[in-house]
Amino acid sequence: MKRLLIILQDLRGGGAEKMMVRLASALTDAGNDVTLLMLTDTGVNSACIDPRVKRVELHSVRSSRAVPALVRFLRHNRFDAQLAALTHVNVVAIVAAALSGTLARLHVSERNAFSHDKHVNPALAVRTAYLLAPLLYRLIPNPVICVSRGVAQDLVDTTITRAQDVTIADNPVLDNDFRDKAPGRPKHRWLSKKTTPVIVAVGRLARQKGFDVLIDAFARLADPSARLIIFGEGALRTELLEQAIALGVADRFDLPGYTSDPLAEVAAADCFVLSSRFEGSPNALVEAMSTGTPVVSTHCPYGPQEILDNGAIAPLVAVDNPDALAQAITVELTLSRDANRQARIDAAARFVSACAAKTYLDALLTHY
Repeated sequence: MKRLLIILQDLRGGGAEKMMVRLASALTDAGNDVTLLMLTDTGVNSACIDPRVKRVELHSVRSSRAVPALVRFLRHNRFDAQLAALTHVNVVAIVAAALSGTLARLHVSERNAFSHDKHVNPALAVRTAYLLAPLLYRLIPNPVICVSRGVAQDLVDTTITRAQDVTIADNPVLDNDFRDKAPGRPKHRWLSKKTTPVIVAVGRLARQKGFDVLIDAFARLADPSARLIIFGEGALRTELLEQAIALGVADRFDLPGYTSDPLAEVAAADCFVLSSRFEGSPNALVEAMSTGTPVVSTHCPYGPQEILDNGAIAPLVAVDNPDALAQAITVELTLSRDANRQARIDAAARFVSACAAKTYLDALLTHY
């Protein structure tokens, strides 16, 4: 049994946080003693933590101020391996590990397209972290764990990070027995009592997710009875609702907020759409595929191309192209729901928790 530590900022509703909670459980299943440490506070994903996983909160006002407390924690609690997730947390963890003498056991992970993600948050501390991270990635003893080949290559192509400074590990998106589990019952009224075609999307209401393009594409569909639901919360809620009104589709469009069981909603839909402008490895796309529901995705950097085998599994369309997106959705709604269904499920199976845990353990315990 190895003692493993996962370092996060908090446990809010982001994909990275959800995946680290799932990874903690998978590593525990593999016979390890796992601790989840949050630099600031908890969040909605705390409800999903495996009871066997230990939990620590440093209650720092912000991540950058958590270094002293993290140094003390690392000095008094020796772990066999430490894993940090998200760029600004990686920088904090590297500094703390260096000061605590545990740098040889630290691994950091990049969850998104670095060259795109660095422009999202204008806060000075975050911008500084993105400037420092590539230099630190060259200096630390262990390679950066990236969630896809595209994320790894982007880091190498757009920063001073070298090919030998990166490695790849898939996200633990699905339960090992996902094929044997029936989906839950959808709660949304358009899905629980479906009378017309329903398109769904899941994600933060942020520019990265391209929901403005999806609404534009939805307005161009020939079927006036089709409906669109986007599950998620974020800063663009008002803007997206106003766009739907302007395009005359507000009565067929809904933003119900965050859902605790997205698989149940997606499984009942007629088509799932990933409209992102960039990603790292889109978990929502894998989850949708696991239900067998038809999917359409943008050919965004990075992840969809790998997950969908260059479009062999499901359509890939250009980013920011509502016409192409509308056409692809129309085709999927026209085809039989079972068309290529097994291929989607089989492609999703690559992302089961047990496979991810093994890959991460191989990376985290290379010095043993």
